[in-house]
Amino acid sequence: MTVISEQETRQSTDTSHQVREISIAHSPDSDDAFMFYGLATNKVRVPGLRFTHTLCDIETLNQKAREAVYDVTAISFHAYPYIQDLYALMSCGGSVGEGYGPMIVSPRAFTESEIKVKRIAVPGTLTTAYLALQLYAPGVQTEVVPFDQIIPQVLEGKYEAGLIIHEGQLTYDKAGLHRIVDLGRWWQQTTGLPLPLGGNAIRRALGPQLIAAVSGALHDSIQYALDHREEALSYAMQFARDLDTQTADRFVGMYVNERTLDYGREGRDAVVRLLDMGHKAGIIGPEARVDWV
Repeated sequence: MTVISEQETRQSTDTSHQVREISIAHSPDSDDAFMFYGLATNKVRVPGLRFTHTLCDIETLNQKAREAVYDVTAISFHAYPYIQDLYALMSCGGSVGEGYGPMIVSPRAFTESEIKVKRIAVPGTLTTAYLALQLYAPGVQTEVVPFDQIIPQVLEGKYEAGLIIHEGQLTYDKAGLHRIVDLGRWWQQTTGLPLPLGGNAIRRALGPQLIAAVSGALHDSIQYALDHREEALSYAMQFARDLDTQTADRFVGMYVNERTLDYGREGRDAVVRLLDMGHKAGIIGPEARVDWV
């Protein structure tokens, strides 16, 4: 597939031939880097558009989305109801756990009943990990800690348990921690659905024509990475936080796959179910109006 030539056949988004800058923000992780490889390295282009990239942790992106700082931003699905007037969900770019997801880990092998009364370090109150935790253990005590500091601070004894996301899901055991609960597995057993963790949202103010062009570009970027896995993975390794290539490839495969190209009916149903359950449980204030573009 020659992505550039396909992109050049798209209807131009700017008849004045001036270049329009599209700001994109995502987390500094190997899976996001892999997903955006085509756009970040100009393997995928759209005439009339220039893409700029900002890397930031997901909880910060959730907060910045409430101010519509970026044209396209990675978000936790938990955050979507709070930004739905400003953003719509893109049909591609999702990270979905197929029976796996955020994990509660601890230096001690607590039982599930014991862990529910512990104070747990969490990566942010707008993360989907936090939403899933509150659905699993309503009212559990938590404290926000930067996601990359959760494992170190649990090991230091500052917290008895931590809720881990990103690559920590594959490295916790090497640090000597026990997995108490995999919330992705719990969610699947509870609902029969995969756990939608994060997605990409696009500013409604861009208008239908730009939204379509940018969405197509992201889809092509994901496809390019999947079609050129070795070179895309090599690029993503700089964001892999000390993972070896085999582990990074495994992690990328968990969260960038065919469902990242399109959620499918099951994936979309899972987003609606998750947000509806969160609202009914009183964890999410606004009722979600899930709108895909």
